[in-house]
Amino acid sequence: MTERQIFILRLAKALMTFGAPSHRIESQLDATASVLEVDAQFIHLPSVIIASFGDTESQTSDAHFVKANGRLALGKLHNVHQVYRQVVHDEIGAEEGTVMLMKLLKEKPLYGLKTRCLIAFACCALICPLAFGGSFLDMWVAGTGGAILCFLQLRAADKSAMYANVFEISVSILISFAARGLSTIPGHLFCYESISSSGVVLILPGYLILCSALELASKNIVNGSVRMIYAIIYSLFLGFGLTIGSDLYYIVDPRARQLRKDEASSNYTTIYVHGSFVADNSTDIPGFNGSFSFSNATAKIDANYEVGCLRDPSWPWYRQNFPFWTLFLLVPAYSLFSSSWNLQPLKSTQLPAMIIISCAAFAANTAANRFILNRSDVVSAIGAFVVGILGNAYSRIFRGTAFQCMVIGVLFLVPSGIAAAGGLSENYTGQDGDQYTTGLAIGLRMVQVAIGITVGLFGSGLIVYSFGSKKHAALFAF
Repeated sequence: MTERQIFILRLAKALMTFGAPSHRIESQLDATASVLEVDAQFIHLPSVIIASFGDTESQTSDAHFVKANGRLALGKLHNVHQVYRQVVHDEIGAEEGTVMLMKLLKEKPLYGLKTRCLIAFACCALICPLAFGGSFLDMWVAGTGGAILCFLQLRAADKSAMYANVFEISVSILISFAARGLSTIPGHLFCYESISSSGVVLILPGYLILCSALELASKNIVNGSVRMIYAIIYSLFLGFGLTIGSDLYYIVDPRARQLRKDEASSNYTTIYVHGSFVADNSTDIPGFNGSFSFSNATAKIDANYEVGCLRDPSWPWYRQNFPFWTLFLLVPAYSLFSSSWNLQPLKSTQLPAMIIISCAAFAANTAANRFILNRSDVVSAIGAFVVGILGNAYSRIFRGTAFQCMVIGVLFLVPSGIAAAGGLSENYTGQDGDQYTTGLAIGLRMVQVAIGITVGLFGSGLIVYSFGSKKHAALFAF
């Protein structure tokens, strides 16, 4: 009995360390305790699991606190799930399962620092033209920002607890400052919106806010509320950092601010007419002479703008948007590097299924965006429904891990949904012609996308698991 209890505690620690979907952890632990005939109850709080083991003979109970912080590691999470399934189906004993879990917890990360920086470079460079309308020039700058972000996250933030507290703000300030500086180069060589949005895409709290929405939908109010509030505040931090970085460059280079104001004022047209006013009916309004001004208060609609980036047709190819046929190369490539960023081994039988499902999610999102405008929640729900149907069907037919196959497609929906809502760093023009970025809008967009994904995932799971044989183990999916 003691060995079984130790296995359950190690399983709880492994699930939290490797980023398992938080709303499924309690059900997995309950299923394990039921199969192993252990009298146990579990409470899952953010970063903590409280496990209570009862003793029927002495009428006492032991309470254990399991604390762990981690990030998504798909390869190790798949191995943890395989150990869990072997123990639940009585293929191995609890003691052997504990040894295997301890070995997984002590292993080093799958990729080293240099490899992770290259993967981050590829992810940010590819998502720039895919989701945020970046050009060939923009994608190299965005990729460099992603590599710097990865280096600071793995080297500086992990080594210094003081810097870890301001890591997100400092990185967003740095990337926004560089993007604003490059965007002020004469000739519109670089686009601020695409570089700043894609440069911070790796630290977007998409997975966190998605898990919080799933927790709330699963009626886990305490855990879901805490995670949701934290994810929203985290998004506001990113928006605040982007705003500070842009304004900081305007302080360093006042000429750039004046150029921005001139561009904004050029969008408004005023016509002056000198003449006389004469009433043409029987009212007693007297006529008068003078100069009359007529102003158009709405900005010009320029068809050459794409997600806030100017793309003149006369410019060369490396300053234009990527043609449509390049999506057939960029989308699978981004899915591959995104899975590698989340520590998925390249020599994996499920990697092709992950890439196919991710491509299907992007295709569904792109098609929905053409018919449903300015509704990122509805578009994300459609994409998530497609991901859920394919992922859960793959799990039932081929006995794969549904969560592992679906997670890359779901994470792909977050930047796509934000881009459908206008991007991360969409500029707003004030009364004096100055432009700024509102952090509150970023938090609202994140919540909209997460709610849409939640509805789509739960709807697909209901449809798939309503047919066929009943699943005896806990559902390891979204």
